[in-house]
Order: sequence, then C-alpha cells, then structure tokens
Amino acid sequence: LGGRTINSRAYVSSFNFRGPDQQKKVGTLSGGERNRVHLAKLIKSGGNVLLLDEPTNDLDTETLAALEAALEDYAGCAVIISHDRWFLDRIATHILAFEGDSHAEWFEGNYAEYEADRKLRLGAEADQPQRIKFRRFARS
Repeated sequence: LGGRTINSRAYVSSFNFRGPDQQKKVGTLSGGERNRVHLAKLIKSGGNVLLLDEPTNDLDTETLAALEAALEDYAGCAVIISHDRWFLDRIATHILAFEGDSHAEWFEGNYAEYEADRKLRLGAEADQPQRIKFRRFARS
C-alpha cells in the first residue's frame, strides 16, 4: 500500500476485522461488513483515479481512520463527494464547489480554508441559503 509492505492480517484489522472475523466467508458477512471488505479491496487495488460518493456514511471511527490513512498515502487522484465537512477538512487538498446558479468554484486548500474564502468573496450572502435556478436545456 502506497509503496509499503503490510501484513494482510494487520491490513484487514485496520478495517475492524479481527481474530475469527478474518476467517469468515464474505457471503456470511453483514452489509456493513461487506462494505468494509469492498473498501479495503478498492484501496489495496490502487489505480489512477478513485471516485468515492459519501464514503463516510455508515463507517465506524476505526474504519474511517483507516480510510483517511489510505487516502493520505494514495498516489493517484481521489474525487470525493461528501457532505462531511470534518472529513473534507482533514482529507481535501482542493475543493470543487457548486455554488448558486450553476457556478463552479475551484479552490486549492481544505474545506475550512474554502469556507473562509467563500465568506470573503460573498460577504453576508455566504450564510444565506440559495435556491438554485437551473437553465433550460435547449438543443441547437
């Protein structure tokens, strides 16, 4: 992982599989346990781009810590869609935020830095909820 060699039992234990749980067949695992297996396999397989949609949903703190450590060591690009601001603040190095009327804002930094920049750019309007107006799709 990330150019390091790690014992397989130590690796799966970071995803909260310990002792006899490491010997279970995947078919006998619960849905949450299967999700942890898929996450461990996905991170181990590597690749150039990793796309994660709400990865922190339904994760215990130990598995979340394993995910964060794996993402910090990940050599490729990870695109993460998340409402978990605490997670984004620790993991993100760049933010692509969709603001207001179909405006996309690219920001280099973590979530806390993005929020501070957003408040500077938008002022008092930054804290007001905005209703998004979609443009009508027209064919040429």
